[in-house]
Amino acid sequence: MELISVVVPCYNEEESLPLFYDEIKRVSAEMKEKNELSFEYIFVDDGSKDKTLSILREMAKEDNDVRYVSFSRNFGKEAAMYAGLEATKGDYVVILDADLQHPPKLIPEMYSYVKSGECDCAATRRISRKGEPKLLSFFSNQFYNVINKISQTYIVNGAQDFRFMKRQMVDAILSMSEYNRFSKGIFSWVGFKTKFIEVENTERVAGTTKWNFFKLLRYSFEGILAFSTAPIEFPVFAGIFSCFSAFVLLIILLIDIFLWHTGWTQTLTLLTVLLFAAGVVLISLGIMGQYISKTYMEVKKRPIYIKAEDETSQR
Repeated sequence: MELISVVVPCYNEEESLPLFYDEIKRVSAEMKEKNELSFEYIFVDDGSKDKTLSILREMAKEDNDVRYVSFSRNFGKEAAMYAGLEATKGDYVVILDADLQHPPKLIPEMYSYVKSGECDCAATRRISRKGEPKLLSFFSNQFYNVINKISQTYIVNGAQDFRFMKRQMVDAILSMSEYNRFSKGIFSWVGFKTKFIEVENTERVAGTTKWNFFKLLRYSFEGILAFSTAPIEFPVFAGIFSCFSAFVLLIILLIDIFLWHTGWTQTLTLLTVLLFAAGVVLISLGIMGQYISKTYMEVKKRPIYIKAEDETSQR
């Protein structure tokens, strides 16, 4: 009998948890009727300040399939997802939110795609941002445009954390134990074939969102810094441009001295020296940055490669 592990990060979800629990148990029961499956439910309390932990304790007492991990404080959703994945024992693992913005009713469809061998992971992708502020939607779209241009890891626009994965992919994700995590990038970086299910934006069933513009902006910067060294390369290009500008000004300065006699000689000389000096400094910083970026990537201790299968897999 195959085991499906359900990972649910929670932060102040006392209103949503009972509704989520009823829905996930209903979906699980339907799947058990059609397939030989068992389920475990792993809730991660990310330092909630409401009654979330109390509810989880009661659920664990009444249901032997329910397990939970409670943090000493709020470490963020990324840490909660990692802790949940680390606690799983299943042949398959699904991650979804407790607010029902990730509809559990999609899990049977996701399971069928992965079980058939069509893919290693089934995930949802938002095709609309209905109900979301237009300004936030604009910046979200721009984030994907920017990161996909400066990073070698392609991240699908609108991809969500709602994913149903094989054990092999989960183990690959866990092998990336870096502290500064950006799971959307990690899901893409580890590879494996992913099928995206297009969904409309779903409102929370209860409670209020924990995200705001500034938190999402900070999260976006985390993603860019985690999967691109382009920002640290900027000083090199800025330095080259500055030195080139100094060279152009030098030519103008010489022409002014010998032909034009405009009286701007001192100003042009000062600008030329300043631009050239700034260019040298920026290039030097950029070169140092390149060494730092290499060190940064090494410190992350990401695996050099991830094996999908070998000849023994076919025996």
